[in-house]
Amino acid sequence: MSQTLKEAARKLGLLDEEFEAIECILGRLPNFTELSIFSVMWSEHCSYKNSINWLKTLPRSGSHLLAEAGEENAGLVDIGGGLACAFKIESHNHPSAIEPYQGAATGVGGIHRDIFTMGARPIASLNSLRFGDIHSDKTKHLVRGVVKGIGDYGNSFGVPTVGGEVYFDDSYQINPLVNAMSVGIVEVGKTCSAIALGPGNPVYIVGSSTGKDGIHGATFASDDLGEDAASSLPSVQVGDPFQEKLLLEASLEAIATGAVVGMQDMGAAGITCSTSEMSEKGGVGMRIDLDLVPTRQKDMLPFEILLSESQERMLVVVDKGREKEIEAIFDKWDLNCAKIGEVTNTKLLEFWHKGELVANVPAWDLVLGGGAPVYDREYRRPAYLSQCQSFGLADVAEPRDLVMVADYLLNHPNIASKKWVYEQYDSMVQTNTLTTNKPSDAAVVRIKGSDKALALTVDCNPYYLFSNPETGAMIAVAEAARNLVCSGATPSAITNCLNFGNPYVPEVYYQFVKAVTGMGRACKRFGTPVTGGNVSFYNQSSDQGPVLPTPTIGMVGIMEHTDAHMTLDFKEPGDLIYLIGQSRNDVGSSQYLRKYHQITYSPAPYFDLEEEYAVQQAVSQAIAHKLLASAHDCSEGGLFVALFEMSLPRNLGFAIHLAPGIRPDAYLFGESQGRIVVTVKANKSHELEKLLADVPFSQIGMVTEDNSMVVGNIHFGTLTEKRALYDDCLQGHLD
Repeated sequence: MSQTLKEAARKLGLLDEEFEAIECILGRLPNFTELSIFSVMWSEHCSYKNSINWLKTLPRSGSHLLAEAGEENAGLVDIGGGLACAFKIESHNHPSAIEPYQGAATGVGGIHRDIFTMGARPIASLNSLRFGDIHSDKTKHLVRGVVKGIGDYGNSFGVPTVGGEVYFDDSYQINPLVNAMSVGIVEVGKTCSAIALGPGNPVYIVGSSTGKDGIHGATFASDDLGEDAASSLPSVQVGDPFQEKLLLEASLEAIATGAVVGMQDMGAAGITCSTSEMSEKGGVGMRIDLDLVPTRQKDMLPFEILLSESQERMLVVVDKGREKEIEAIFDKWDLNCAKIGEVTNTKLLEFWHKGELVANVPAWDLVLGGGAPVYDREYRRPAYLSQCQSFGLADVAEPRDLVMVADYLLNHPNIASKKWVYEQYDSMVQTNTLTTNKPSDAAVVRIKGSDKALALTVDCNPYYLFSNPETGAMIAVAEAARNLVCSGATPSAITNCLNFGNPYVPEVYYQFVKAVTGMGRACKRFGTPVTGGNVSFYNQSSDQGPVLPTPTIGMVGIMEHTDAHMTLDFKEPGDLIYLIGQSRNDVGSSQYLRKYHQITYSPAPYFDLEEEYAVQQAVSQAIAHKLLASAHDCSEGGLFVALFEMSLPRNLGFAIHLAPGIRPDAYLFGESQGRIVVTVKANKSHELEKLLADVPFSQIGMVTEDNSMVVGNIHFGTLTEKRALYDDCLQGHLD
């Protein structure tokens, strides 16, 4: 019997020593239902057993924070005026690889539920998407399905999708990354916690009925994708945005009564996760009757009911005696509201089915922060990093035709316009988005009834992480902050989605450890604590290996008044163009080097944390003093692409000079960090230069009336000629 159960445990993803630990915890052999409970709760997706020790090193406190990482379902920051911002990012990578439409759609639905279970109304959504070779039919299928899934769910649910990023690289060919972020607003002091308290208080399941979709989804997310991945299709959930809209309104109305003790979304591991985490947090137990759970199929087995990840469901603990209030609200919204049990003082989770106790497990031993296993894995520096460091600029011949390089980059899917994607998203629902016709480096969302706005971004350049995980992670944080600063906001806090390969591979774990270290260093410098997020390991396939290390940063910034919103577009001919920061003879890990020259191994681009911080502070001050007409950071594609993007909105050209001592290709297409392009009226240039006295800067040219692009004596053509290259790239590949 013991050997049979141990074999079952292995198939469920449990290690032999973990099976033995379960025996020790229970003081007996587990039954299959209990084994299934432990397998999902101790999966990487739920327990963070291979990452939590390093995550604890991240800065988790700050002046704006109302909840430290791990305290609530999502991060919570004070934005002033009696309001708080709840925000979080999570992955839905493996489901999207198998069934891209539902995988992406349910990822959006799940992250929104994390926000409104806290009592916050979602006001914005962002996403970070990574795919393989855009020329392959598989990638085209995945892109179309993921984008449609995000658009259909978000548009129907009524929350604007305001920003994001899309990358293409062969490492994501089998295992795409789909990271979704939600942002909501709530009054300070009116949040709801994911906690169970008060023995005797009733426990309800509300929302949709429970079906067999998504069973063992958490385990599925904690394993490599193999050739038989399609057989895991039952692990992909099915979403209903219209049901979620009803659940949103009913949940917020219920929370407002004050009768709700605690509420949690049934995401990964379903009823199992919500009952265990809420009980552990409150130091209580629960007695649950599975016969009372509304189900979509007859004769569902106990483990199926417990592990189902059917969407649009919540677990709610209600003050005893106020049941009728809550039941009436969910009845009004035509949603299930079934009392399935009660809170106990035993600290045990007792699950009953057909009069039989089918599982009896201690809540504390199931969860992250409790008795779930925690490991320190071996890590080893990958050998390829030495090859990266040996690269020198002299290894690359200077291109004879810089115009050809520029055209190539403008037409590359990593740089070209993503309008094929964002035009499928409704960015104007709720009428708060300020960046639809006023483009800036970050999305800006007005807070109704207030002069304030939030600036939002998601950022990560995986090539930088591949070449130097620690520096690359610092750059990801710095670029997110740079985007907010260039938009006129003050960076406040981050959430992260850490996408890596198998943590049992020492070289992969090295990437993870160094990335977390770099992220922590940068967050401390920018004063942006980590409010929480998601770790997604096992993003790899048996034949292609791990994806590029991709720790996506979601950052929120506060704009005290919408008048501070700074846009990136050139405003008028004759405005002077300044480059704040220093250009260098550096093309490391740039799109130019990676894609045009097909050179994989090179260092991360130049980065100095203190220089970066000083440049951002200077730009922030210049915006505050109303000195700038526009601001845009240099990122993928370098200076030339930044200037091109500034030219497009008003069809204004530019004429700049080359930098002495800097190779033209490095100057125009290198991606050395800490550089921001700004424009200023000629009569304000002296005042700007005075303010910039402590940071490197140079006046590099001016905005021109015709729409031509001139660098030194090289004519790069007109915007009219190049616009189609940039605008139609994705559509040409995907339509």
